[in-house]
Amino acid sequence: MAYDYSSLVQTTKRWAEQALAAGWINTDAAQQLSDVDARSPDTLFNHDGSRPLIVAFMGGTGVGKSSLLNRLAGKAIARAGIERPTSREVTLYHHHSVAIKHLPEQLPLAQIKTAEHDNESRKHVVWIDMPDFDSTEQSNKHQVLEWLPHIDVLIYVVSPERYRDEKAWRLLLAEGGRHAWLFVLNQWDRGQTEQYEDFKLQLGKAGFADPVIFKTACAEGLQADEFGALESTISSLATGHIVAQLEQRSSQIKKDELKQNLQNTGRLLGSEAAFRQLPELWQDQWRRTTQVLQQGFSWPIQQLARHYADHAADLLNNPAAAKYTSTGAKSGLWDEWAEARFDDALDEFVINADQLGIPVSPLKKQLSALREKAPKIVQAQSELAARQALANPGNALHRGFLKFMRLCEIILPLAAICWVGYQVFIGYYTSNMTEVAYLGVDFAIHSSLLIAITWLTPFFILKKLKPSLEKSALRGLNKGLGNAINMLDGEVLLAIENVGNRHAEQTQQLAGIIELCSVNGRQPSIESDSPLARMLID
Repeated sequence: MAYDYSSLVQTTKRWAEQALAAGWINTDAAQQLSDVDARSPDTLFNHDGSRPLIVAFMGGTGVGKSSLLNRLAGKAIARAGIERPTSREVTLYHHHSVAIKHLPEQLPLAQIKTAEHDNESRKHVVWIDMPDFDSTEQSNKHQVLEWLPHIDVLIYVVSPERYRDEKAWRLLLAEGGRHAWLFVLNQWDRGQTEQYEDFKLQLGKAGFADPVIFKTACAEGLQADEFGALESTISSLATGHIVAQLEQRSSQIKKDELKQNLQNTGRLLGSEAAFRQLPELWQDQWRRTTQVLQQGFSWPIQQLARHYADHAADLLNNPAAAKYTSTGAKSGLWDEWAEARFDDALDEFVINADQLGIPVSPLKKQLSALREKAPKIVQAQSELAARQALANPGNALHRGFLKFMRLCEIILPLAAICWVGYQVFIGYYTSNMTEVAYLGVDFAIHSSLLIAITWLTPFFILKKLKPSLEKSALRGLNKGLGNAINMLDGEVLLAIENVGNRHAEQTQQLAGIIELCSVNGRQPSIESDSPLARMLID
Protein backbone atom coordinates (compact mmCIF):
# COMPACT_ATOMS: atom_id res chain seq x y z
CA MET A 1 0.00 0.00 0.00
CA ALA A 2 1.40 3.40 -0.98
CA TYR A 3 2.08 5.77 1.84
CA ASP A 4 0.58 9.25 1.47
CA TYR A 5 3.26 11.79 0.58
CA SER A 6 1.96 14.44 2.98
CA SER A 7 2.10 11.88 5.81
CA LEU A 8 5.68 11.06 4.82
CA VAL A 9 6.56 14.73 4.98
CA GLN A 10 5.05 15.11 8.45
CA THR A 11 6.85 11.98 9.67
CA THR A 12 10.10 13.31 8.23
CA LYS A 13 9.69 16.68 9.93
CA ARG A 14 9.00 15.03 13.29
CA TRP A 15 12.07 12.84 12.90
CA ALA A 16 14.23 15.82 11.92
CA GLU A 17 13.00 17.80 14.92
CA GLN A 18 13.84 15.14 17.50
CA ALA A 19 17.10 14.19 15.72
CA LEU A 20 18.20 17.83 15.88
CA ALA A 21 17.25 18.07 19.57
CA ALA A 22 19.28 14.92 20.30
CA GLY A 23 22.26 16.25 18.34
CA TRP A 24 22.30 13.63 15.59
CA ILE A 25 21.99 16.14 12.76
CA ASN A 26 22.97 19.78 12.44
CA THR A 27 20.67 22.74 11.98
CA ASP A 28 21.18 22.91 8.22
CA ALA A 29 20.22 19.27 7.69
CA ALA A 30 17.19 19.62 9.95
CA GLN A 31 16.10 22.78 8.14
CA GLN A 32 16.47 21.07 4.78
CA LEU A 33 14.16 18.27 5.91
CA SER A 34 11.74 20.69 7.54
CA ASP A 35 11.51 22.68 4.30
CA VAL A 36 10.26 19.67 2.32
CA ASP A 37 7.17 20.78 0.45
CA ALA A 38 4.01 18.71 1.01
CA ARG A 39 1.86 20.81 -1.34
CA SER A 40 0.29 19.20 -4.41
CA PRO A 41 -2.48 19.93 -6.92
CA ASP A 42 -4.77 17.74 -4.86
CA THR A 43 -4.49 20.15 -1.90
CA LEU A 44 -5.52 23.24 -3.87
CA PHE A 45 -9.31 22.95 -3.86
CA ASN A 46 -11.89 21.20 -1.75
CA HIS A 47 -13.39 18.46 -3.88
CA ASP A 48 -15.45 15.30 -3.52
CA GLY A 49 -12.86 12.84 -4.84
CA SER A 50 -12.62 13.92 -8.48
CA ARG A 51 -10.81 17.16 -9.00
CA PRO A 52 -10.24 19.31 -12.09
CA LEU A 53 -7.05 19.40 -14.10
CA ILE A 54 -5.07 22.49 -13.04
CA VAL A 55 -3.37 24.21 -15.97
CA ALA A 56 -1.26 27.35 -15.77
CA PHE A 57 0.19 29.76 -18.34
CA MET A 58 3.75 30.65 -17.40
CA GLY A 59 6.32 32.79 -19.13
CA GLY A 60 8.24 36.03 -19.26
CA THR A 61 7.07 39.58 -19.59
CA GLY A 62 5.24 40.50 -22.77
CA VAL A 63 4.95 37.02 -24.32
CA GLY A 64 1.13 37.15 -24.31
CA LYS A 65 0.08 34.77 -21.52
CA SER A 66 -2.85 36.94 -20.44
CA SER A 67 -3.94 37.41 -24.04
CA LEU A 68 -4.10 33.64 -24.50
CA LEU A 69 -6.29 33.25 -21.42
CA ASN A 70 -8.55 36.08 -22.58
CA ARG A 71 -8.83 34.41 -25.97
CA LEU A 72 -9.76 31.15 -24.27
CA ALA A 73 -12.44 32.89 -22.18
CA GLY A 74 -13.71 34.95 -25.08
CA LYS A 75 -13.47 38.09 -22.97
CA ALA A 76 -10.91 40.19 -21.07
CA ILE A 77 -10.62 38.38 -17.74
CA ALA A 78 -6.85 38.83 -17.35
CA ARG A 79 -5.33 42.29 -17.63
CA ALA A 80 -3.32 42.63 -20.80
CA GLY A 81 -2.33 45.37 -23.16
CA ILE A 82 0.13 48.12 -23.83
CA GLU A 83 -0.74 50.08 -20.70
CA ARG A 84 0.10 47.15 -18.44
CA PRO A 85 2.39 44.62 -20.16
CA THR A 86 3.55 43.04 -16.88
CA SER A 87 1.23 40.61 -15.06
CA ARG A 88 1.35 41.14 -11.31
CA GLU A 89 -1.59 39.03 -10.20
CA VAL A 90 -2.87 35.48 -10.48
CA THR A 91 -6.02 35.04 -12.55
CA LEU A 92 -8.20 31.93 -12.19
CA TYR A 93 -10.69 30.92 -14.88
CA HIS A 94 -12.91 28.02 -13.86
CA HIS A 95 -16.35 26.46 -14.03
CA HIS A 96 -18.84 27.84 -11.53
CA SER A 97 -19.12 24.40 -9.85
CA VAL A 98 -15.49 24.50 -8.68
CA ALA A 99 -15.29 25.86 -5.12
CA ILE A 100 -12.39 28.18 -4.48
CA LYS A 101 -13.55 29.81 -1.27
CA HIS A 102 -10.96 28.04 0.85
CA LEU A 103 -7.57 28.14 -0.82
CA PRO A 104 -4.42 27.32 1.17
CA GLU A 105 -3.46 30.15 3.52
CA GLN A 106 -0.28 30.98 1.59
CA LEU A 107 -2.46 31.76 -1.47
CA PRO A 108 -4.73 34.59 -0.23
CA LEU A 109 -7.82 35.31 -2.27
CA ALA A 110 -7.08 39.03 -2.02
CA GLN A 111 -4.20 38.58 -4.47
CA ILE A 112 -6.20 36.45 -6.91
CA LYS A 113 -8.57 37.52 -9.65
CA THR A 114 -11.24 34.96 -10.52
CA ALA A 115 -13.59 34.50 -13.43
CA GLU A 116 -16.26 31.82 -13.84
CA HIS A 117 -17.88 30.23 -16.87
CA ASP A 118 -20.72 27.82 -17.65
CA ASN A 119 -19.09 25.87 -20.46
CA GLU A 120 -19.57 22.19 -19.58
CA SER A 121 -16.83 21.11 -21.99
CA ARG A 122 -14.32 23.01 -19.85
CA LYS A 123 -15.80 21.95 -16.52
CA HIS A 124 -12.87 19.75 -15.54
CA VAL A 125 -10.13 22.31 -16.19
CA VAL A 126 -8.99 25.23 -14.03
CA TRP A 127 -6.99 27.75 -16.04
CA ILE A 128 -4.48 30.01 -14.29
CA ASP A 129 -2.61 33.00 -15.60
CA MET A 130 0.65 33.29 -13.60
CA PRO A 131 2.58 36.53 -12.96
CA ASP A 132 5.64 37.25 -15.07
CA PHE A 133 8.43 35.21 -13.57
CA ASP A 134 11.19 37.40 -14.98
CA SER A 135 9.79 40.61 -13.48
CA THR A 136 12.03 42.71 -11.26
CA GLU A 137 9.29 42.64 -8.64
CA GLN A 138 10.11 39.92 -6.10
CA SER A 139 6.42 39.50 -5.23
CA ASN A 140 5.82 38.13 -8.74
CA LYS A 141 8.47 35.46 -8.35
CA HIS A 142 7.17 34.62 -4.87
CA GLN A 143 3.63 34.12 -6.18
CA VAL A 144 4.85 31.84 -8.97
CA LEU A 145 6.84 29.69 -6.55
CA GLU A 146 3.87 29.43 -4.20
CA TRP A 147 1.54 28.28 -6.99
CA LEU A 148 3.87 25.87 -8.81
CA PRO A 149 3.39 22.86 -6.45
CA HIS A 150 -0.37 23.02 -7.15
CA ILE A 151 -0.11 22.83 -10.94
CA ASP A 152 -0.65 19.70 -13.08
CA VAL A 153 0.18 21.08 -16.53
CA LEU A 154 2.40 24.08 -17.19
CA ILE A 155 1.97 25.85 -20.50
CA TYR A 156 5.30 27.52 -21.10
CA VAL A 157 4.63 30.56 -23.30
CA VAL A 158 7.43 32.24 -25.22
CA SER A 159 7.67 34.70 -28.10
CA PRO A 160 10.02 34.61 -31.06
CA GLU A 161 12.06 37.36 -29.45
CA ARG A 162 12.13 35.84 -25.93
CA TYR A 163 12.20 32.05 -26.27
CA ARG A 164 15.69 31.97 -24.72
CA ASP A 165 14.62 33.72 -21.51
CA GLU A 166 17.22 32.74 -18.92
CA LYS A 167 15.17 33.13 -15.72
CA ALA A 168 12.16 31.18 -16.92
CA TRP A 169 14.49 28.61 -18.47
CA ARG A 170 16.19 27.94 -15.11
CA LEU A 171 12.76 27.41 -13.58
CA LEU A 172 11.89 24.90 -16.31
CA LEU A 173 15.06 22.93 -15.59
CA ALA A 174 14.38 22.96 -11.84
CA GLU A 175 10.69 22.01 -12.10
CA GLY A 176 10.83 19.92 -15.25
CA GLY A 177 10.19 16.50 -13.76
CA ARG A 178 7.30 17.50 -11.51
CA HIS A 179 4.78 18.63 -14.13
CA ALA A 180 3.49 17.91 -17.55
CA TRP A 181 4.60 20.57 -20.04
CA LEU A 182 3.12 22.12 -23.13
CA PHE A 183 4.95 24.81 -25.03
CA VAL A 184 3.45 27.73 -26.88
CA LEU A 185 5.43 29.83 -29.32
CA ASN A 186 3.11 32.83 -29.25
CA GLN A 187 3.07 35.82 -31.56
CA TRP A 188 4.02 33.43 -34.33
CA ASP A 189 2.91 35.96 -36.91
CA ARG A 190 6.30 37.56 -36.20
CA GLY A 191 8.22 34.27 -35.94
CA GLN A 192 10.51 32.35 -38.22
CA THR A 193 11.03 28.62 -38.77
CA GLU A 194 14.65 28.86 -37.58
CA GLN A 195 13.45 30.20 -34.24
CA TYR A 196 10.99 27.32 -33.90
CA GLU A 197 13.71 24.75 -34.63
CA ASP A 198 16.12 26.39 -32.24
CA PHE A 199 13.48 26.45 -29.52
CA LYS A 200 12.77 22.76 -30.11
CA LEU A 201 16.49 22.04 -29.90
CA GLN A 202 16.75 23.84 -26.59
CA LEU A 203 13.85 21.80 -25.21
CA GLY A 204 15.58 18.63 -26.34
CA LYS A 205 18.62 19.59 -24.29
CA ALA A 206 16.32 20.14 -21.30
CA GLY A 207 15.06 16.55 -21.56
CA PHE A 208 12.06 16.69 -23.90
CA ALA A 209 12.72 14.20 -26.68
CA ASP A 210 9.64 15.22 -28.67
CA PRO A 211 8.12 18.31 -27.05
CA VAL A 212 4.56 19.38 -27.82
CA ILE A 213 4.83 22.90 -29.23
CA PHE A 214 1.93 25.02 -30.43
CA LYS A 215 2.37 28.07 -32.63
CA THR A 216 -0.21 30.70 -31.79
CA ALA A 217 -0.90 34.33 -32.54
CA CYS A 218 -2.83 36.89 -30.57
CA ALA A 219 -4.61 37.96 -33.73
CA GLU A 220 -7.19 35.37 -34.70
CA GLY A 221 -7.72 34.03 -38.20
CA LEU A 222 -4.09 33.28 -39.07
CA GLN A 223 -3.65 30.04 -40.97
CA ALA A 224 -0.70 28.86 -38.86
CA ASP A 225 -2.47 29.46 -35.57
CA GLU A 226 -2.73 26.28 -33.42
CA PHE A 227 -4.69 27.68 -30.50
CA GLY A 228 -7.57 25.28 -31.15
CA ALA A 229 -5.20 22.33 -31.02
CA LEU A 230 -3.86 23.62 -27.68
CA GLU A 231 -7.35 23.81 -26.21
CA SER A 232 -8.22 20.38 -27.60
CA THR A 233 -5.09 18.85 -26.10
CA ILE A 234 -5.89 20.27 -22.68
CA SER A 235 -9.43 18.95 -22.91
CA SER A 236 -8.10 15.47 -23.73
CA LEU A 237 -5.99 15.55 -20.59
CA ALA A 238 -8.89 16.54 -18.32
CA THR A 239 -9.92 12.98 -17.49
CA GLY A 240 -9.88 11.29 -14.11
CA HIS A 241 -7.39 8.67 -15.35
CA ILE A 242 -4.82 11.16 -16.62
CA VAL A 243 -5.24 13.42 -13.59
CA ALA A 244 -4.58 10.37 -11.38
CA GLN A 245 -1.53 9.47 -13.48
CA LEU A 246 -0.12 12.98 -13.19
CA GLU A 247 -0.83 13.02 -9.48
CA GLN A 248 0.82 9.65 -8.88
CA ARG A 249 3.83 10.57 -10.97
CA SER A 250 4.31 13.90 -9.21
CA SER A 251 3.93 12.21 -5.83
CA GLN A 252 6.46 9.51 -6.68
CA ILE A 253 8.98 12.06 -7.96
CA LYS A 254 8.64 13.96 -4.69
CA LYS A 255 9.01 10.71 -2.77
CA ASP A 256 12.19 9.92 -4.70
CA GLU A 257 13.54 13.39 -3.94
CA LEU A 258 12.62 12.98 -0.28
CA LYS A 259 14.24 9.55 -0.25
CA GLN A 260 17.47 10.97 -1.68
CA ASN A 261 17.38 13.78 0.86
CA LEU A 262 16.89 11.29 3.70
CA GLN A 263 19.71 9.09 2.42
CA ASN A 264 22.03 12.08 2.34
CA THR A 265 20.99 12.94 5.89
CA GLY A 266 21.58 9.34 6.93
CA ARG A 267 25.25 9.72 6.03
CA LEU A 268 25.51 12.41 8.72
CA LEU A 269 24.55 9.85 11.37
CA GLY A 270 27.69 7.80 10.90
CA SER A 271 27.96 4.10 10.13
CA GLU A 272 27.37 1.18 12.45
CA ALA A 273 30.92 0.00 11.73
CA ALA A 274 32.26 3.29 13.11
CA PHE A 275 30.20 2.88 16.29
CA ARG A 276 31.55 -0.63 16.74
CA GLN A 277 35.06 0.82 16.83
CA LEU A 278 34.26 3.17 19.72
CA PRO A 279 34.77 0.72 22.64
CA GLU A 280 38.19 -0.33 21.41
CA LEU A 281 39.06 3.27 20.63
CA TRP A 282 38.16 4.33 24.18
CA GLN A 283 39.95 1.46 25.90
CA ASP A 284 43.13 2.21 24.01
CA GLN A 285 42.82 5.85 25.07
CA TRP A 286 41.99 4.87 28.67
CA ARG A 287 45.01 2.56 28.99
CA ARG A 288 47.33 5.43 28.22
CA THR A 289 45.47 7.77 30.56
CA THR A 290 45.45 5.18 33.36
CA GLN A 291 49.24 4.90 33.23
CA VAL A 292 49.57 8.66 33.53
CA LEU A 293 47.07 8.83 36.40
CA GLN A 294 48.71 6.02 38.35
CA GLN A 295 52.11 7.67 38.00
CA GLY A 296 50.72 11.00 39.07
CA PHE A 297 48.82 9.50 42.02
CA SER A 298 51.92 7.88 43.61
CA TRP A 299 52.83 10.78 45.87
CA PRO A 300 49.25 11.89 46.74
CA ILE A 301 48.37 8.31 47.68
CA GLN A 302 51.33 8.08 50.06
CA GLN A 303 50.35 11.34 51.71
CA LEU A 304 46.74 10.27 51.94
CA ALA A 305 47.72 6.87 53.38
CA ARG A 306 49.74 8.60 56.11
CA HIS A 307 46.77 10.85 56.81
CA TYR A 308 44.42 7.89 57.11
CA ALA A 309 46.87 6.03 59.36
CA ASP A 310 47.18 9.04 61.70
CA HIS A 311 43.39 9.33 61.95
CA ALA A 312 42.49 5.64 61.76
CA ALA A 313 40.77 5.59 65.13
CA ASP A 314 38.68 8.65 64.30
CA LEU A 315 37.88 7.34 60.84
CA LEU A 316 36.60 3.99 62.12
CA ASN A 317 35.07 4.90 65.47
CA ASN A 318 33.94 8.54 65.43
CA PRO A 319 31.51 9.45 62.62
CA ALA A 320 31.90 13.21 63.13
CA ALA A 321 35.67 12.98 63.12
CA ALA A 322 35.52 10.59 60.17
CA LYS A 323 33.56 13.15 58.17
CA TYR A 324 36.14 15.79 58.98
CA THR A 325 38.95 13.41 58.09
CA SER A 326 37.39 12.48 54.75
CA THR A 327 36.77 16.12 53.93
CA GLY A 328 40.33 17.03 54.76
CA ALA A 329 41.68 14.22 52.64
CA LYS A 330 39.28 14.68 49.74
CA SER A 331 41.35 17.10 47.75
CA GLY A 332 44.51 15.07 48.18
CA LEU A 333 43.82 12.45 45.49
CA TRP A 334 41.46 13.80 42.77
CA ASP A 335 42.86 17.25 42.25
CA GLU A 336 42.88 19.66 39.32
CA TRP A 337 45.71 17.76 37.67
CA ALA A 338 43.79 14.47 37.73
CA GLU A 339 40.62 16.16 36.54
CA ALA A 340 42.49 17.77 33.66
CA ARG A 341 43.98 14.41 32.60
CA PHE A 342 40.57 12.77 32.66
CA ASP A 343 38.99 15.62 30.69
CA ASP A 344 41.81 15.43 28.16
CA ALA A 345 41.17 11.71 27.71
CA LEU A 346 37.46 12.30 27.07
CA ASP A 347 38.13 15.23 24.72
CA GLU A 348 40.64 13.25 22.68
CA PHE A 349 38.20 10.35 22.51
CA VAL A 350 35.47 12.66 21.20
CA ILE A 351 37.87 14.07 18.59
CA ASN A 352 38.76 10.56 17.41
CA ALA A 353 35.06 9.68 17.25
CA ASP A 354 34.44 12.79 15.14
CA GLN A 355 37.19 11.68 12.74
CA LEU A 356 35.28 8.42 12.28
CA GLY A 357 32.30 10.44 11.03
CA ILE A 358 30.22 9.92 14.17
CA PRO A 359 27.95 12.75 15.42
CA VAL A 360 29.65 13.78 18.66
CA SER A 361 26.90 15.85 20.26
CA PRO A 362 25.04 12.82 21.70
CA LEU A 363 28.37 11.40 22.87
CA LYS A 364 29.30 14.67 24.57
CA LYS A 365 25.95 14.77 26.36
CA GLN A 366 26.48 11.26 27.70
CA LEU A 367 30.04 11.98 28.83
CA SER A 368 29.34 15.39 30.37
CA ALA A 369 27.63 13.83 33.39
CA LEU A 370 30.60 11.50 33.87
CA ARG A 371 32.98 14.44 34.17
CA GLU A 372 31.10 15.47 37.32
CA LYS A 373 30.78 11.91 38.64
CA ALA A 374 34.47 11.02 38.29
CA PRO A 375 35.68 12.81 41.50
CA LYS A 376 32.87 11.23 43.50
CA ILE A 377 33.63 7.76 42.15
CA VAL A 378 37.35 8.04 42.94
CA GLN A 379 36.67 9.48 46.39
CA ALA A 380 34.04 6.90 47.30
CA GLN A 381 36.04 3.91 46.11
CA SER A 382 39.34 5.01 47.65
CA GLU A 383 37.73 5.82 51.01
CA LEU A 384 35.80 2.55 51.09
CA ALA A 385 38.90 0.51 50.29
CA ALA A 386 40.94 2.45 52.89
CA ARG A 387 38.32 1.79 55.58
CA GLN A 388 38.28 -1.89 54.73
CA ALA A 389 42.07 -2.06 54.76
CA LEU A 390 42.28 -0.28 58.14
CA ALA A 391 39.58 -2.51 59.58
CA ASN A 392 41.49 -5.61 58.42
CA PRO A 393 45.18 -4.64 58.28
CA GLY A 394 47.71 -7.00 56.73
CA ASN A 395 47.06 -9.90 54.43
CA ALA A 396 45.12 -13.07 55.28
CA LEU A 397 48.23 -15.11 56.23
CA HIS A 398 49.52 -12.30 58.40
CA ARG A 399 46.18 -11.90 60.15
CA GLY A 400 45.96 -15.66 60.69
CA PHE A 401 49.40 -15.80 62.25
CA LEU A 402 48.65 -12.86 64.56
CA LYS A 403 45.43 -14.50 65.64
CA PHE A 404 47.44 -17.62 66.49
CA MET A 405 49.90 -15.53 68.51
CA ARG A 406 47.06 -13.92 70.45
CA LEU A 407 45.80 -17.37 71.27
CA CYS A 408 49.29 -18.41 72.33
CA GLU A 409 49.54 -15.27 74.47
CA ILE A 410 46.69 -16.70 76.55
CA ILE A 411 47.22 -20.45 76.33
CA LEU A 412 51.00 -20.66 76.87
CA PRO A 413 51.09 -18.69 80.16
CA LEU A 414 48.09 -20.65 81.42
CA ALA A 415 49.77 -23.92 80.48
CA ALA A 416 52.97 -22.83 82.24
CA ILE A 417 51.02 -21.82 85.35
CA CYS A 418 49.20 -25.14 85.36
CA TRP A 419 52.45 -27.03 85.03
CA VAL A 420 54.06 -25.02 87.85
CA GLY A 421 51.01 -25.56 90.05
CA TYR A 422 51.09 -29.25 89.37
CA GLN A 423 54.75 -29.41 90.30
CA VAL A 424 54.09 -27.47 93.49
CA PHE A 425 51.30 -29.83 94.48
CA ILE A 426 53.26 -33.00 93.65
CA GLY A 427 56.37 -31.64 95.37
CA TYR A 428 54.42 -30.81 98.49
CA TYR A 429 52.68 -34.15 98.48
CA THR A 430 55.85 -36.20 98.03
CA SER A 431 57.84 -34.12 100.54
CA ASN A 432 55.71 -35.57 103.41
CA MET A 433 56.34 -39.11 102.30
CA THR A 434 60.04 -38.93 101.58
CA GLU A 435 62.98 -37.05 102.81
CA VAL A 436 63.30 -35.15 99.54
CA ALA A 437 63.52 -31.40 100.09
CA TYR A 438 60.52 -29.34 99.05
CA LEU A 439 61.13 -27.73 95.54
CA GLY A 440 63.49 -24.95 96.58
CA VAL A 441 64.56 -21.56 95.34
CA ASP A 442 65.77 -22.77 91.96
CA PHE A 443 62.37 -24.14 91.13
CA ALA A 444 60.71 -20.87 92.06
CA ILE A 445 63.06 -18.89 89.84
CA HIS A 446 62.78 -21.30 86.92
CA SER A 447 59.02 -21.55 87.14
CA SER A 448 58.69 -17.75 87.23
CA LEU A 449 60.94 -17.46 84.21
CA LEU A 450 58.91 -20.11 82.38
CA ILE A 451 55.67 -18.27 83.01
CA ALA A 452 57.22 -14.96 81.98
CA ILE A 453 58.71 -16.40 78.81
CA THR A 454 55.44 -18.06 77.73
CA TRP A 455 53.66 -14.73 78.07
CA LEU A 456 56.32 -12.33 76.84
CA THR A 457 57.21 -14.26 73.71
CA PRO A 458 53.75 -14.02 72.06
CA PHE A 459 53.42 -10.45 73.36
CA PHE A 460 56.73 -9.46 71.78
CA ILE A 461 55.86 -11.19 68.49
CA LEU A 462 52.45 -9.47 68.36
CA LYS A 463 54.03 -6.10 69.01
CA LYS A 464 56.77 -6.50 66.46
CA LEU A 465 54.56 -8.03 63.75
CA LYS A 466 51.69 -5.58 64.20
CA PRO A 467 50.56 -4.49 60.67
CA SER A 468 51.44 -0.97 59.60
CA LEU A 469 48.30 1.15 59.32
CA GLU A 470 50.02 3.34 56.78
CA LYS A 471 50.90 0.39 54.58
CA SER A 472 47.39 -0.98 54.98
CA ALA A 473 45.88 2.36 54.04
CA LEU A 474 48.27 2.60 51.09
CA ARG A 475 47.27 -0.83 49.90
CA GLY A 476 43.60 0.03 50.33
CA LEU A 477 43.95 3.31 48.48
CA ASN A 478 45.70 1.61 45.57
CA LYS A 479 42.96 -1.01 45.46
CA GLY A 480 40.28 1.68 45.64
CA LEU A 481 41.96 3.64 42.88
CA GLY A 482 42.04 0.53 40.71
CA ASN A 483 38.34 -0.05 41.38
CA ALA A 484 37.58 3.58 40.54
CA ILE A 485 39.53 3.37 37.28
CA ASN A 486 37.61 0.23 36.32
CA MET A 487 34.33 1.92 37.22
CA LEU A 488 35.16 4.99 35.13
CA ASP A 489 36.05 2.71 32.24
CA GLY A 490 32.76 0.90 32.66
CA GLU A 491 30.82 4.16 32.86
CA VAL A 492 32.31 5.36 29.56
CA LEU A 493 31.65 2.02 27.89
CA LEU A 494 28.06 2.18 29.16
CA ALA A 495 27.73 5.70 27.73
CA ILE A 496 29.09 4.43 24.40
CA GLU A 497 26.60 1.58 24.46
CA ASN A 498 23.73 3.99 25.17
CA VAL A 499 24.80 6.25 22.32
CA GLY A 500 25.11 3.22 20.04
CA ASN A 501 21.60 2.06 20.95
CA ARG A 502 20.16 5.50 20.31
CA HIS A 503 22.04 5.66 17.03
CA ALA A 504 20.51 2.33 16.06
CA GLU A 505 17.07 3.70 16.91
CA GLN A 506 17.64 6.83 14.82
CA THR A 507 18.92 4.89 11.80
CA GLN A 508 16.09 2.39 12.13
CA GLN A 509 13.50 5.17 12.17
CA LEU A 510 15.18 6.85 9.21
CA ALA A 511 15.37 3.56 7.31
CA GLY A 512 11.66 3.08 7.98
CA ILE A 513 10.81 6.43 6.41
CA ILE A 514 13.08 5.69 3.44
CA GLU A 515 11.39 2.33 3.01
CA LEU A 516 7.98 4.02 3.00
CA CYS A 517 9.24 6.30 0.24
CA SER A 518 10.03 3.19 -1.79
CA VAL A 519 6.67 1.48 -1.27
CA ASN A 520 5.02 1.31 -4.69
CA GLY A 521 8.05 3.28 -5.80
CA ARG A 522 7.35 2.65 -9.46
CA GLN A 523 6.01 5.51 -11.50
CA PRO A 524 2.63 4.87 -13.12
CA SER A 525 2.87 3.28 -16.52
CA ILE A 526 2.39 5.82 -19.29
CA GLU A 527 2.42 4.55 -22.85
CA SER A 528 5.42 5.90 -24.71
CA ASP A 529 3.40 6.75 -27.80
CA SER A 530 0.71 8.63 -25.88
CA PRO A 531 0.51 12.46 -26.08
CA LEU A 532 1.06 12.63 -22.32
CA ALA A 533 4.43 10.89 -22.63
CA ARG A 534 5.68 13.71 -24.87
CA MET A 535 4.84 16.22 -22.12
CA LEU A 536 6.99 14.58 -19.43
CA ILE A 537 10.68 14.45 -18.71
CA ASP A 538 11.94 10.95 -17.93
